[in-house]
Amino acid sequence: MSDEQQRAAILIVEDDRNQADAVSEALQRVGHECVVVTAPRRASAILESRSFDLVITDLMMQDLDGMDILRAVKSINPTTEVIVITGHASIETAVGAIRQGAYDYIEKPLNVEVLRDRVSKALERRRLVAQTKELSAQLDERFGFAGVVGNNPQMRRVVEIARQIAPTNTTVLITGESGTGKELIARAIHNNSPRRHRNFVALNCAALSEGILESELFGHEKGAFTGAAALRRGRFEYADGGTLFLDEVGDMPMSTQIKLLRVLEDGEIMRVGSNDPIRVDVRLISATNRDLNAAIAEKAFREDLYFRLKVVTLALPPLRERAEDIALLADYFMKEFSRQHGKTITALSPAALQALQAYTWPGNVRELRNAVETMVALAQGDTLDVQQLPPEIPGAVRPGPSAASLGTMTLEEAERQLIANALRATEGNRQEAARRLGIGERTLYRKIKDYGLS
Repeated sequence: MSDEQQRAAILIVEDDRNQADAVSEALQRVGHECVVVTAPRRASAILESRSFDLVITDLMMQDLDGMDILRAVKSINPTTEVIVITGHASIETAVGAIRQGAYDYIEKPLNVEVLRDRVSKALERRRLVAQTKELSAQLDERFGFAGVVGNNPQMRRVVEIARQIAPTNTTVLITGESGTGKELIARAIHNNSPRRHRNFVALNCAALSEGILESELFGHEKGAFTGAAALRRGRFEYADGGTLFLDEVGDMPMSTQIKLLRVLEDGEIMRVGSNDPIRVDVRLISATNRDLNAAIAEKAFREDLYFRLKVVTLALPPLRERAEDIALLADYFMKEFSRQHGKTITALSPAALQALQAYTWPGNVRELRNAVETMVALAQGDTLDVQQLPPEIPGAVRPGPSAASLGTMTLEEAERQLIANALRATEGNRQEAARRLGIGERTLYRKIKDYGLS
């Protein structure tokens, strides 16, 4: 028996005191904690006052029957397993209890080994169900919309639209600067769609030459070109039934754009070196950090392909335009990397948070994520502070003699430095600096004057 099963809390509802004590003793001997209730009407109050892993109840009792107990258990805590005890004449009722959510039934007279075996199996099922739910929550946090952290109105609107289109086969174009989370949104759409059990395949179009890109997309036949020693399936075939994510689609060569357009129109691909079409069922999500309208004007991107790709467009804002989300994102990443690196970090110091909020984040969310991971890796206590900030962030404490002097700053000196950093990061925009610092504009103007800042 596992440690988790040995610690199991079991409620026994039985109006026959002798039988209740017999069940309790049999289970306590193998490590379970048992609470006995011989007045069945008290069971609901006890169930609401504390949680139980398992409830064992007699079906036939004078005060209240076991079906009422079963309904109360499932209403208060649906994850609690229930085993019913029944006489031979009530087998049909016991089967009905299973249909309504009971794990199993045990016939009288009770056999101790059978009782312990059924209890063990019921607790194992409860553990597996809880484990599955936890894994689902982790997957949703990592790849579902729960992982898209933020309160920024524009970002919340993006997530709302993404939720609406996820169950469809709509082609999606995601725009935004590098590092804003375009692939995260694409994965969330896939993982909330009917295609989630098939492949999500990602390909960066900017990282490959024209010939290699076509082979990656459509595959090639053996001998199609020098080095093609074997037949190779392309990303479209691998994504059949699932989702293909084309990152940096704006950098795709014009000749490949023509072939991609044909695939979108016909639903067929042809491997390089073959004339035989292959039918594919693929949802296409593409992303770019380029202005495709400007690329069209420059004859660098096909307008007809653009309209095929942008059935729905999701525009992700840069992090500098969603500064209100920096604290949420930093906390999210802090917890993620604390778990990953086996550390117990519970807080981000006010000074460190202000420094993060004053920075402009040219690398967007990806840069913030990397910065927080650096801080977690360097942390020696339970709080992330300015000493762990990456050196490129204004306000970071550098190692060496200056660290000691900065570490003994007065509150006024630290405040002056944070205001100076915010003004520098916003290029003197006092309204934006005040917003990032979380203070009023009039307060900022007064402090600028008091500290002799310009």
